[in-house]
Amino acid sequence: MFISRGFLMRTAALVLVIAAHEAEAAAATPRRAFFVFGDSLVDSGNNNFLATSARGDFPPYGINYPTHRPTGRFSDGLNLPDLICESIGVEPPLPYLNPDIMNGQNLLLGANFASAGIGILNDTGLQFLNILRIDRQFELFQDYQRRLRNSLGQNQGAQQLVDRALVLVTLAGNDFVNNYFLTPMAPRRRQFALPEYCRFLISEYKNILKKLYELGARRVIVTGTGPLGCIPAELALSGSRNGECAPEPQRAAEIYNSLLPSMIQDLNNELRPDVFIASNAFDVNKDFISNPKQFGFESSKEACCGQGPYNGLGTCNIFSNLCPNRST
Repeated sequence: MFISRGFLMRTAALVLVIAAHEAEAAAATPRRAFFVFGDSLVDSGNNNFLATSARGDFPPYGINYPTHRPTGRFSDGLNLPDLICESIGVEPPLPYLNPDIMNGQNLLLGANFASAGIGILNDTGLQFLNILRIDRQFELFQDYQRRLRNSLGQNQGAQQLVDRALVLVTLAGNDFVNNYFLTPMAPRRRQFALPEYCRFLISEYKNILKKLYELGARRVIVTGTGPLGCIPAELALSGSRNGECAPEPQRAAEIYNSLLPSMIQDLNNELRPDVFIASNAFDVNKDFISNPKQFGFESSKEACCGQGPYNGLGTCNIFSNLCPNRST
């Protein structure tokens, strides 16, 4: 996956609106940490330190990053956590596997635990081998908190930093594109009809978010999926002739995203009001895909880095077709 900054700015719009409400709180507290959990949409470089094929630490990734070098972000430049940090006026946290996280004040910024290839389910992304599945990300979050207590002393400082932190969770896309729809005979596809699979994912996701709450998260943005049938990989794999979205992945996104808000509301009712906030990435993306010129783009059908139809086949690498202007 290769996400251009221009496209990301549009797809991140709703999340940034939500995050903007945190800016005042960030200014009012001396330490406003940010924690990130999820997949390649929010991985800032943890997979650089893992033996996995799901990596973004080579060109042309990072071509528009301030250093013009790959960082492990699956983007031409900044990613969603970076844009949220810009919006609320804090420094982006380092990947937790980056040894530099223990230098200076870096630990107080929070940490990014995300790892490309993972999903809600532990059998998602098996082809990527050694990645940080969500239960492992939570184990590392616990390790982070132990380190933080050791750094700040056994007082209330560490707990207050976690309590006040903003948390972003981005999951589920891979549970469809790298699990259910990976092959026509994928095990989960034989086990579940699509509506039942979506309900199963939501049920498992609810347990994940409950665990995150138990670990101390109190202000959590939960993103839905975009229109999965419209991404270039699905256009290419489905044999789309004129850019029409692949019907089954698109239906999956519609079903899943329709279930997410009510699950979030149930969680808030069970645990504590307004802990979890659902971000409707589906509608924001759908508007862009339907009318890209309204947002300043020439097309919403082709990937900015790739090969084959719609640049949707294979991975982004130095031999891929790269669009000359990633902002249009």
